[in-house]
This record gives sequence, structure tokens and C-alpha cells, in this order.
Amino acid sequence: MFTRLGLSLRSIRSKWLSIGCTLLGLMFVLTSLYISPVNKYLHNLDTVKTTTTTSSSEPMRACFVVLVRNSELQGIKNTVIQIEQRFNKQFHYPYVFLNDDYFTEQFIQEITALTTAQVNFGKVDQQMWGYPSFINQTHAALQRAELATQGIPYADSESYRHMCRFQSGFFFRHPLLDPYDYYWRIEPDVDYHCDIDYDVFRFMKDNGKKYGFNIAFREFLATVPTLWQTVLDFKKSHPEVMKQLPSPEDSLWNFVASDDGLSYNSCHFWTNFEIASLDLWRSNEYLKYFNYLDRAGGFFYERWGDAPVHSIAAAMMLKKDEFHFFNDIGYRHTAYTHCPTEPIYRDKCSCNPADNFDYDPGLSCYSIFKDALRR
Repeated sequence: MFTRLGLSLRSIRSKWLSIGCTLLGLMFVLTSLYISPVNKYLHNLDTVKTTTTTSSSEPMRACFVVLVRNSELQGIKNTVIQIEQRFNKQFHYPYVFLNDDYFTEQFIQEITALTTAQVNFGKVDQQMWGYPSFINQTHAALQRAELATQGIPYADSESYRHMCRFQSGFFFRHPLLDPYDYYWRIEPDVDYHCDIDYDVFRFMKDNGKKYGFNIAFREFLATVPTLWQTVLDFKKSHPEVMKQLPSPEDSLWNFVASDDGLSYNSCHFWTNFEIASLDLWRSNEYLKYFNYLDRAGGFFYERWGDAPVHSIAAAMMLKKDEFHFFNDIGYRHTAYTHCPTEPIYRDKCSCNPADNFDYDPGLSCYSIFKDALRR
């Protein structure tokens, strides 16, 4: 009897196990039907988030580049502290510090103490920071004196001219920049007002952007009286370069050009904040452009700045959709501030939207940039 009872119990248990497995199978199918779309939706959210607000596990080949003197230690420390707090403590991108003199041990120690990221220090050689052989230095001195009588900022400064020429044509050729594809230019005594919770370099790459800015300014035309004509002469003398470039309709040529391209409207991107692809400046087209301008002598005989030189080149050589206005990065340099005005940025930014420079009718070129995008 006990044997028959044991067999009966085993039979009943086997049936219940069979029913249980069937029910579990049905539950798995039903659950899969419900969960699969949800998982797919969450995956899509993650994809969108990755391309706009987070970085890949593998960092970009990118760096901060800083041209600075030893005497500007405190000013650049303030900038690095803000960059670290607002952005780089999450991403740990390296810094490249450049100087026309050797950095002091104090400078190196105090800067490296501010970050856990790699920090490189380099000296700019005479070829990159000096008078080329084709410049008449006596004539250059006379021209500086003439500009000084007009009250032009940095009119009589030789070092300012070396800096502008270096930033225009050489910083990207320094060996310490060789490992990198993108850079973010930072400077002493500026302020960064907003938390940046996404990888700006990956954003640039993933969205096909090659030049990023957040202040568009007007140049002192007295410092660049022959620059535009020199650019037009370059275009005529290098048709092989122009064949490689976008048409004026596809480019931002109308951001810098007036009178159907006959004159310069003085608009440029302020290069003291610049996030860009190094490939733009390393291209054969840009190198030919810079060499042509350099031989013309305007960096020394006038006071051509790297901002108009870069901006005109980018407007000529890039397509419209390769530019990006970093509205979400609040920034101050000297008396001018870009501060996001939209309410969604108030919990990320410490600046006052009333201080925003974008719509200053006399100096800002932001509205011209927007108009050029729509044309």
C-alpha cells in the first residue's frame, strides 16, 4: 500500500510540475511581450543620451590648450579650477600649456596640483614665435607707432602680434598637440558660469561639428585694413583650393562678407573660447591660406588677430552644419559675457541672463550668424 501510495504521490507531483512549467512558460512569454518594447524604449533613450549628454567609455583624442606666461599663474589657476569643477572632473581630459619662455617650477607645481588629468608643458620655439625673414622690422615698428596714435588696443605691442601669428598658424603644429584631434582653448582671467554634464568633444565628433564658439564679436577694422583684400587675392590665386571648398551658399561666407563678398563686415568668432577640430587647421587648404596671409605681412605691419583669421577661414572652408554655438556654456572674457537666457539653464548656471552679450546691437554678431545659417 505504501508503495502504491508513493507512486500515486509521485504521479500527482509530476503532473503539478508539468502544469507549473507550463504556467511559467506562459508567464515568460507574456512578460517578454510586455518588457521587450520597454527595453527597446529604454535603449533608445540611452542612445540619445549618449550622443548628447554622456561620453563613451573610451575618451576622445582631445585636450585643453593654453598659451600663457609665468606671470599669469593666478589668472590661469582660476580658470583651471572652474574648468575642473564645471566639466573636467568628470572627463579628465589632458592639458597642454605653451609659453614663449620656460615654465617655472612654481608654475608647474601649482597647476598640476589642480587636476588629476595629465598636464604637459612646452616652450614655443623661435620659428613659431618670432619675426620671419621676410618681415621688415623697421617698417613694422613704424606701423606700430602709427596705430598707437589711433588708440588701438595692443597697437604698439610686439608680443601681441607674435601671439596672434602663433595662434593663427602654429599652435596646432606644436609637437605636444600631435596626439590630439580636438582642442578647447582656455585663457587666464575668464569665467565659466555653467555646469557641463556631457562630453563636448564627443558631441563635436558624433554630430559632425568642426568649429564651436559662444561669442561672436566685431573686429576693430583699423587693425585689419588690408586683410579682406588679401583674402580675396588668395581666393583668386589659388583656384585649386577653392575647388575643394563648399560654395558660398553652403558655407558661412555671409557671416563675414558684405556687399556680395566685396567687403568684410568685421564679424568674427571670439577665439579666446574655441572648441574645434585640429583637422581644420592642419588641412592643406588652411595651411596655404595661412602662408599666403603670413607672406603679406599683416600680422606685423597691421595687427591682424587670430580671431578674424580663423573666422574667415572657417566661414570659407566649412559647411554651415559643421559649426556649433555652445549656448549652454556660460562664459565671460573681459567685459563681455555669454549667459544662456533660457529658464532650463538656471539650475546649471550662476550667471545673470541680463548680462548676456548676444544681442548687443553695436558689437555682437550673433544675429548675423543666425541669419547666415538661414540663407
